[in-house]
Amino acid sequence: MRSEPLSVAARDEGVRGARRRISRMLTAMALASVLALTATACGSGDADADAQASGSAASEGDGKITIPDDIRDRLKEHGIDVDKWKNGAWKDWDRDDWLREAQDYINPIIEGLWDPDRMRRAEDPDRGVQESDLSGDQGVTDPEPAPVDAKAVSPTYHDNVPEAGKVFFDSPEGTMVCSATVVADPADPGRSNLVWTAGHCVHAGRSGGWYRNIAFVPSYNDQALSGGELASATEDELAPYGVWWADWAQTSQQWIAQGGPTGGAGAPYDFAVIHVTPEEGSTGKSLEETVGSALPVNFDAPAVARVESITASGYPAAAPFDGESLYQCQDRPGRLSITASDPTMYRIGCTMSGGSSGGGWVATGSDGEPALVSNTSIGPVSAGWLAGPRLGQVAEEVYDSVSQKFAGQ
Repeated sequence: MRSEPLSVAARDEGVRGARRRISRMLTAMALASVLALTATACGSGDADADAQASGSAASEGDGKITIPDDIRDRLKEHGIDVDKWKNGAWKDWDRDDWLREAQDYINPIIEGLWDPDRMRRAEDPDRGVQESDLSGDQGVTDPEPAPVDAKAVSPTYHDNVPEAGKVFFDSPEGTMVCSATVVADPADPGRSNLVWTAGHCVHAGRSGGWYRNIAFVPSYNDQALSGGELASATEDELAPYGVWWADWAQTSQQWIAQGGPTGGAGAPYDFAVIHVTPEEGSTGKSLEETVGSALPVNFDAPAVARVESITASGYPAAAPFDGESLYQCQDRPGRLSITASDPTMYRIGCTMSGGSSGGGWVATGSDGEPALVSNTSIGPVSAGWLAGPRLGQVAEEVYDSVSQKFAGQ
């Protein structure tokens, strides 16, 4: 959902084609008029930063953070001067120079960039199942679910949903925000630095490249400060567990090739995994150890009929929400098919708006414990329901790839 959604007349031919393929149970015209990505419902903020870039997570004896040689070399390969980058060259979004390929992700830490003021200004961009037969779901769209009112999570958020947080990033439209979840790392049990979010929270899809200055803040605004309290909130109050920069991000090739801001293009593959490192340099503690929890991810993609309930968490930023508070919706999922050949998505009733993008969807796993089964991807411009991708083989490959890239480090 965008803060300024495109009209139906403005949809491109690709979106119209996708609409023609939608299930007969939800008319093409109705779906196309409401679908919009909730990430760039993030909206825009002030892209200017008055911070000094300092590089990566490697901390030296004098306490300064330096840009590692491998990142410096990768920047040079793409004609990017490190000094110019840290002095503001990252704000150049020239289409020809915008890195978009999977292997081109670069995100040097800019120390102090995500200060409290800049974070506040960021706006909206089955039980016991081991193997499921999804054939009955393919290409099917169930009737639109009744809206489920989002409920505010009681503070402190960390006591109730310790894995939840916000992702901040810069795009050509300005400072943006999404939601995200700390997930377990199979290569480093108990010491995960992995975060799950939506693909459109890290990459613009077919029309652009990687977003910049991507950072994760677990338990953002943990005490649920509001109004005047937020205006004077310190970084420790907004980011009690620190700011964690994404030193790597990965999404599906399908999202990179097909993803778009409206119409649901690429939504069945709209997921991403980021690996993070603390802005202030390593203390020896992982993200999972810092927040005390990480959710396992269920890639068995249980059929809708086998899922009794899904709980979605996020920080909705579009009206009537302000992006500063954590909310949840709980509902039994239905099915939403964007394109018959793509995996059918989960859909739940929920009034959360843009900014909740990327937030984790949790259901009871095969072991009876909570597990992440999806993330918020799309919803109607007017709110009322959300849809998330089914996490199958492609999602597992993305997850395993990031895990293995940092295995043993």
